Amino acid sequence: MRARAAAVSAALLLAAAAPAAALSVEQPAPVELFTFTDPRIDESSGLVDLGDLLVTVNDSGDDAIVYVIDRETGDTVGTTRFADSVVDVEALAPAGRGRVWVADIGDNSAQRPDVAVYRVPVGRGDRTVTAPRHTLVYPDRPQDAEALLAHPRTGRLYVVTKGLFGGTLYAAPRRLRTDGPNRLRALARAGAVVTDGAFTGDGRHVILRDYGRGTALTFPDLDRVARIALPRQEQGEGLSVGPGNRVHVSTEGQYSAVHEVPLAPALAAELAPQGPGDTDPGGEQTEGPADGPLDEAGGEAVEEPADPEPPADPTVDSGWLRLGVAVLLGLLALWLVGRRTRH
Repeated sequence: MRARAAAVSAALLLAAAAPAAALSVEQPAPVELFTFTDPRIDESSGLVDLGDLLVTVNDSGDDAIVYVIDRETGDTVGTTRFADSVVDVEALAPAGRGRVWVADIGDNSAQRPDVAVYRVPVGRGDRTVTAPRHTLVYPDRPQDAEALLAHPRTGRLYVVTKGLFGGTLYAAPRRLRTDGPNRLRALARAGAVVTDGAFTGDGRHVILRDYGRGTALTFPDLDRVARIALPRQEQGEGLSVGPGNRVHVSTEGQYSAVHEVPLAPALAAELAPQGPGDTDPGGEQTEGPADGPLDEAGGEAVEEPADPEPPADPTVDSGWLRLGVAVLLGLLALWLVGRRTRH
């Protein structure tokens, strides 16, 4: 327990030492939208905004099922069972008309040889389907993750890992296959303890959250634009960006509340769409929106230019390097305590 507390303290010290946000904003207070009325929803860990409907999924331990919620009442108005079993579902992302991506990407012990995403139909009413399973593998080692992002124009998927001292943004291949592994590619360093995230409407920015706050960032470099205050939650793990860049957040806990998080006018203007197309990781505009990335099970994906070169070994930079700093801080703290004891 002491070692864990020291690690958390070191992580907070590192976060406090991070550069200040580029944009200082006065944010309106979050507004409670509704509470889930379905007792089965007790660990909301992902959120997608479909307009008049919201989609959520429970954290690990639940069956392979997604819940469709009426935005006005909080009632469950539809479910989709999509597979026989899953390991640790942690996130959702938009997947085109009437579908969501379900991300079975949790790995607390960092031991899974691969993780998976499923493209699942959703809507009012209950249904059972067999959704194609797309296997994802990291380029270096197994990692825990709770955030899946789907580019709003190209449909390409991105995973953000959850690290105590920082995570990594990974890109999935432009075309996903079901007959073999899809290798992820590191693009940029991300913040610590990311529990969910989503693209803004035109794909130029993403919003990532941890347990207590959100951050608006440029894409794909993940340069900070502004901090976003979130409501106090039991264990905040869900975030969606819907029409008009409206932001919703959810949390674990039975009958928990979903909040709408208004953006400050200056930040809303910064995140507003710019033109009919969208800048993708290659720096060019593509036509959109798309339903992909798909394989033979779902059609053709939108072609994209080449990705930018990732930073040199971002996992090492944001993980082991920061861990080393944390260890040094811990040793320094122990040395100072020892000196005070002797005196």
